This record gives sequence, structure tokens and C-alpha cells, in this order.
Amino acid sequence: MIALVDYGTGNLRSVEKALLAVGADVQLTSDADVIHAAEKVVLPGVGAFGDCMAGVQARGLDNVVKDVVEREIPLLGICVGMQLLFDESEELGSHQGLGLLHGRVQRFTTDTLKVPQTGWNQLWSTREHPLLAGLTPGDFAYFNHSFYCAAHPDDTLATTDYGPHYPSVVGRGQLYGVQFHPEKSQRVGLTILRNFVERC
Repeated sequence: MIALVDYGTGNLRSVEKALLAVGADVQLTSDADVIHAAEKVVLPGVGAFGDCMAGVQARGLDNVVKDVVEREIPLLGICVGMQLLFDESEELGSHQGLGLLHGRVQRFTTDTLKVPQTGWNQLWSTREHPLLAGLTPGDFAYFNHSFYCAAHPDDTLATTDYGPHYPSVVGRGQLYGVQFHPEKSQRVGLTILRNFVERC
């Protein structure tokens, strides 16, 4: 069973449908016991970092997520759910994250590109990984964000070019994150979700 974490925000239904489409047994939940019992966990997210983190903390799910990672239960963060895995964010002030991956969430600074980045952009893997199996270098995924994660190179599985060449897929051990929306990324997104369900 895959626990899809409900902390009061996020594109829950579309992520749930995408996971079901790749054969996952999904349970939408904010119950700590259900999350602890899951074989895998998905942490989605849409909106401002601070609001999402507040929703996680208000339900006591920050410690639950940390415990899941400590127990090496595979966890996938999506969009802001990926950003929450990092130390801190500068979005609308300074906000502490879960600190599971080292790095800072910072705003795109570019005079030539529109912010937020909304639309299709390419993924360039930095090494072979089960989460990226079946993808071709330069495959397109769907993005919608103004902030990106400045991750450690050792935690970077794929990058995307939008001003900076920034980490768009990250991973360390059984902890993974994707900055784009796999549920909106057609074949590429479903491939990554299937890989998470079946390979990771």
C-alpha cells in the first residue's frame, strides 16, 4: 500500500489517479498509523512552501515523515513536496523545511525568462537510477514553479535548464523528489511513478 499524505493542500486527486493508473494501491491519509504501515509514501504539494510546511506541522506529520525516512521506507516528494525535504526556503520569508536533504529552496533570478516557469521542459539525468529507468535524455516533463532546490550534486539524479541548470529529480537512499508534476507529464510522469511503485 502507498500512503498519499494529505496535509490540507496539494493536487491530491490527480496524483492519486496517476498512481492508480500505474497499478498502485493508494490510500489518501493524514493518519500517522496508516503512513507508518505503508510500504511506500508520497508527499505531494502545491502552493507556497510556508503554507505547506504549516499544514504538515499542524497535523504532526513532520515527525512522521522523518520517521518514515529514518526507517528507509521509500518516499517520493512531488513539486513543493520535494522542496519540503530540504533545509529551508526563502519563499515569502525564511521557512525551515524537514531537513532530510541539504540545500536551500531559492527563487529563479533571470532577466530573460518568465517566472514562474510554467510548461514543458527537459530532464537530463546525471546518472543511471531505477527511478529514471525507461527515460531518454531530454525527455519533457511539466513544470509550474518559481523556486528551485539548490541540492548537493551527490543527491541530484536529473537536472533541468531554466536560467540555472538546477536539480529537478533528487534522491538519497530511499528518499526521492521530483520538482515537476508527474501526474501532468503524460508518458514521462507515469513512467517515473511506475518506477517508484515497482523499482524503488
